[in-house]
Amino acid sequence: MNFRNEVQRYSTGSIAMHWLTVVCFVGIYAAINLADLFEKGSAGRTFMRDTHFSLGLLVFVLVWLRIVLRVLGTTPPIIPAPPAWQEKLGKALHGFLYLLMLIMPLIGWAVLSAKGRAIPFFGLHLPPLLGEDKELGRQIMGYHELGGNLGYFLIGGHAVAALFHHYFVKDNTLRRMWFR
Repeated sequence: MNFRNEVQRYSTGSIAMHWLTVVCFVGIYAAINLADLFEKGSAGRTFMRDTHFSLGLLVFVLVWLRIVLRVLGTTPPIIPAPPAWQEKLGKALHGFLYLLMLIMPLIGWAVLSAKGRAIPFFGLHLPPLLGEDKELGRQIMGYHELGGNLGYFLIGGHAVAALFHHYFVKDNTLRRMWFR
């Protein structure tokens, strides 16, 4: 697997981490929305919530690997180069996406900790970040839900921008992050 970025595209490792993160996000949002289809306390609801938690924590692991790959590699240029305002907007959107991937899993972990619940990670149970305080857990949950809703717009905006660049601007934005 190539971990060094080529001149015209990201490394195979960066591309794999990107698309694995996309799959995790689809699973995170699907699981938390599908959980509501099951009765409280049911095995189906527990499975969906545990899947949501586990995938969220997996994103937290993956984002650190992505950061390492980003620091070690270079960013292939967009050809033709976009206007400066688009480049700045793209960097800001990426920055917010990285913040989302770093902060949301920690907030979710804090919510479960404060509510006195187990922190599942693919069959393992992680230690709590906070002592039990159900009121604090409800307050933190509000921030987690706000971040989750913001994530819809950030992820959606990122995808729409990539498709816009590919189909309308006809530059290499999407091809830089696509498998060969």
